[in-house]
Amino acid sequence: MTNPPSGHVPAPAQPVIDWLLEGDPSIRWQVMRDLLHAPAEQVAAERAKVATEGWGARLLSLQAPDGTWGGRAWNRGFDSTMHVLLLLRDLGLDPASDQARRAVGLVHDRVTWKDCGPPECHDNSFFAGEIEPCINGQVAAAGAYFGQDVRGIVDRLLGEQLPDGGWNCEAENGSTRSSFNTTICVLDALLEHERHAGSSPDVTVARLRGQDYLLERRLFRRRSTGAVIDYDRKTGPDGSGQPAFTRFAFPTWWHYDVLRGLDYLRRAGVTPDGRVAEAVDLVASKGDGDGRWPLEVRYPGTMPIELDEGVGRPSRWMRLRALRVLNWYAAGR
Repeated sequence: MTNPPSGHVPAPAQPVIDWLLEGDPSIRWQVMRDLLHAPAEQVAAERAKVATEGWGARLLSLQAPDGTWGGRAWNRGFDSTMHVLLLLRDLGLDPASDQARRAVGLVHDRVTWKDCGPPECHDNSFFAGEIEPCINGQVAAAGAYFGQDVRGIVDRLLGEQLPDGGWNCEAENGSTRSSFNTTICVLDALLEHERHAGSSPDVTVARLRGQDYLLERRLFRRRSTGAVIDYDRKTGPDGSGQPAFTRFAFPTWWHYDVLRGLDYLRRAGVTPDGRVAEAVDLVASKGDGDGRWPLEVRYPGTMPIELDEGVGRPSRWMRLRALRVLNWYAAGR
């Protein structure tokens, strides 16, 4: 990983594009927009299918009359209300669609944090969040995307930023060092809030400080020594023998990895510089000879639906996300 990419990313071969377009509508519309640069009306027509076909429609059909998925606002699996809303955001369900408005309206009106958060938060409405910045970041990211007022969560997150620029759920237990995992969840929330509610100086300043936390560490190295971070302190080694942040997953949930960090920078419109070169090179190295990227990690927990063929198998999501990052890097060099 010593030589950064040349800055030129060849167009994907037609068989790879065909393979991507054989996927779910949630993948097809993003391929059309980001890789093929199709006309906006064609992209919108394909995106509309997320609500009525495939994975998006299946997720929407799993919502209970009480507004929840999995019977809870949040759980330690991945089939709760929070997790499904995040997944619908990743799929690109149009927030203006009737289906999205109905589903999110039920969450707004009926879902609370009862029995799945700290006791003092049991009566909180879902989009008021709870107390952990990692969870609140995910709630605010989903809420902002779907047009909900999450300013209360955002204000709380701004007050929890640590001196090094990031965030950590363990701060309440005395930690003064930020966590990559928590920081990326909060950055996603602040960026989504700015996009949908408008930017404000306090939010932008905090987000840029958090963004610099990642860049100063070149997305996966210790600032103090420059060494690659082997594992997250909260979860410990995963048994793979590989540094945790260099193994790519989808969905990522609360976990950080290099591809997720780069994708945040891409979405935030950051101009790439030398601090991301090694990370981009790592992403490029993961592709096989056929232009496909494998799913490397699936985190333990109950998935509401299956999105891939399994760990080690080529993944459309990984291919789409990797190519977007590589194109962003090439365009900015």
